[in-house]
Amino acid sequence: MNFKDMFKTSPAKSEFVTRKEIVDRRLREAGWTVKRFDSARPLASYHECAIEEFPTENGPADYALCIGSRILGVVEAKKLTLGPQNVLSQAERYSRGVIESPFDFGGFRVPFLYSTNGEVIWYHDIRHDLNRSREISHFHTPDALEEFLTRDVEKALRVLEKLPNDHPRILARPYQVEANAEIEKAIAARKRQMLVAMATGTGKTFMSVNDIYRLMKSGVARRILFLVDRRALAAQAVRTFASFEPEPGLKFDKIYQVYSQRFQREDFGEEDKFDPKVLPSG
Repeated sequence: MNFKDMFKTSPAKSEFVTRKEIVDRRLREAGWTVKRFDSARPLASYHECAIEEFPTENGPADYALCIGSRILGVVEAKKLTLGPQNVLSQAERYSRGVIESPFDFGGFRVPFLYSTNGEVIWYHDIRHDLNRSREISHFHTPDALEEFLTRDVEKALRVLEKLPNDHPRILARPYQVEANAEIEKAIAARKRQMLVAMATGTGKTFMSVNDIYRLMKSGVARRILFLVDRRALAAQAVRTFASFEPEPGLKFDKIYQVYSQRFQREDFGEEDKFDPKVLPSG
């Protein structure tokens, strides 16, 4: 009997099967240890655990993600045949019902909420009113949640707003300044998708590198993926990063590490030295 047949033959147990056969595994893959709640155990003993059936004032949460003695996440699981987006409200209810918590974000006692049917995962960081729920591919790791918690995005955005956008090459093309400003305005509004269209030769790569520097300098971003669809464009991007001098006497790649995957390990022979930070010549 395959997995989907199990749902057909035992619909009353399908949510339990989803949790045991899929959700538990995906949580473990993200670095969480799945353990059943035991009222006799102190919360600190559940470090980096996904605690099953964690009690709240609004009923037991399917999983509570614990780091140290703090609950940082709540996961609501549904059977495979249901879409999980609309059940985030249940995770919100459990977040409000957590009793022992150092957090209070407008009544929410747990900041990071998830709902899943095993295949699809929806995520919502409820700490800011402009944050919107979204689909993600995997559960976040314990280290990732710790990092999210320690980041002060509002402070970083204030730094970004005050950061002069006055690089001489940018000022020479005012539309690049405008593009940077609109990108940063959208980021401040918590938009996750945006499109900047510029004609060939208008300096899209340079404008992007300038804004990447601003985002990292302010702390709004810590890691950025610059993705292109051809090796020639990868080489062009790496050259732009290496030539861009955001601070007097300092190139971008001397301030922040730049890794290129224009070439990969398998492109070289065993005798060749491979450094992902260095593009080979030729």
